[in-house]
Amino acid sequence: MTIGWHFNNTYSKLSDTFREEIKPIPVNNPELIILNGSLASELNLDFSKIDKKELSKIFSGNVLPNGSNSIAQAYAGHQFGHFTMLGDGRAVLIGEHTTKANKKYDIQFKGSGKTAFSRNGDGRAALGPMLREYIISEAMNALNIPTTRSLAVIKTGENIQRETTLQGAILTRVASSHIRVGTFQYIAARQKENEMKTLLDYTIDRHYPEIKDSNNQALDLLNLLMEQQCNLVVNWMRVGFIHGVMNTDNMTISGETIDYGPCAFMDTYDPKTVFSSIDQMGRYAYCNQPIITKWNLARFAECLVPLIDKDQDKAVKIATETINSFEKKYEEKWMDMMRNKLGLFGLDEKDKFLILDLLTWMHEKKADYTNTFCHLMDLDPKKDKLFDDNDLVNWKKRWKERLSQNNDSPNKYLELMKNNNPLVIPRNHKVEEALEAAEKNDLKPLNRLIEILKYPYTQKNDILDYQTPSASDEKYQTFCGT
Repeated sequence: MTIGWHFNNTYSKLSDTFREEIKPIPVNNPELIILNGSLASELNLDFSKIDKKELSKIFSGNVLPNGSNSIAQAYAGHQFGHFTMLGDGRAVLIGEHTTKANKKYDIQFKGSGKTAFSRNGDGRAALGPMLREYIISEAMNALNIPTTRSLAVIKTGENIQRETTLQGAILTRVASSHIRVGTFQYIAARQKENEMKTLLDYTIDRHYPEIKDSNNQALDLLNLLMEQQCNLVVNWMRVGFIHGVMNTDNMTISGETIDYGPCAFMDTYDPKTVFSSIDQMGRYAYCNQPIITKWNLARFAECLVPLIDKDQDKAVKIATETINSFEKKYEEKWMDMMRNKLGLFGLDEKDKFLILDLLTWMHEKKADYTNTFCHLMDLDPKKDKLFDDNDLVNWKKRWKERLSQNNDSPNKYLELMKNNNPLVIPRNHKVEEALEAAEKNDLKPLNRLIEILKYPYTQKNDILDYQTPSASDEKYQTFCGT
């Protein structure tokens, strides 16, 4: 088969501490549901000459490509604040594929069966959550937000038992790597400095070769990850995305969004929005995402203390000072992001009040987050009377006065807004419609939704139905799928 796989499996060459060698458990009757042709092309892979039956075997793991070397990775994590030893309990990394541009990507099967890390789980995944990850991860990529990607989803032909009986499925996930804060926590818990140095060196080789010759690689890595995660979470806030399960095992060292379990996009603006069925205390609410990012980075810093300085007290002091710089960094980036959403160039000391007053109005009036910015760009999906509110009219006068400060070109501010404010997001009710239809073998809503979400910043005639919030007041809940 001339697919174009080019595997160079570096992680599998690390010691047994880091992984378990294991093959995906074969499934009875695999059936390809969706294949991401554009991603395949980006990866220099060509599946066009392979029939659907063979593709189903490949993406179920029943047939592994030449050069692959499948492993389950070990990691730990603070899950809702509680430390647990984890690992790939239902996923197998089949190998690291290198493109013609010399970019390396992990190719992972999610839902491929039990591993040494499965604990009491069955190692399988359900069709709905795997298609959900496909939809949301590809939407995030189109929104220009760093993310893992989805190459394919197959049905296994087997049922799995959750609260009810569900159809089994396997997702093929593509990531620049699956190294997590939790990977460092797993190694730190073993208290073997040589293993931590191995992981540090590997991570720098893989993701941050620019600090290879640094005098303090551990500290530089901490600073780089803080920068990456700041940028990532500011981007989530920009589009109203709520991750829902920001455990340390779901924070990648590459700075990509990973794990699309109980995630969703906010419709009505409310900083305390939570969608996850298991987040009873709102730990991972929209407004808490920056706070949790800092908390997770502190856990990462703890792992690196022995490598930051031989003097433990000095190392802790340096790490603490670094972590405490998070708020200032984050606020600066958040302010810049909000200025971009409002088309504001340059700095003005009143910008923060202008921004917070708009968000307060949105919260009090229960305005739709995405569509409020569409309104400000004169791209209202529907003329909503809410936007005639006197308080907003008065706010817009202040906003337009601020816009006039950089009005060297009438469309300059609008172009900035259009590049930062999506017109379409994966509306929760449209995602559910697509998943429910797919469960009944109707893939048209799924394919249509995926097509619409490819162009989130482009005004089109056929997107109105995808811009409108759900008419239902029922509280939307998402589930992790395990």
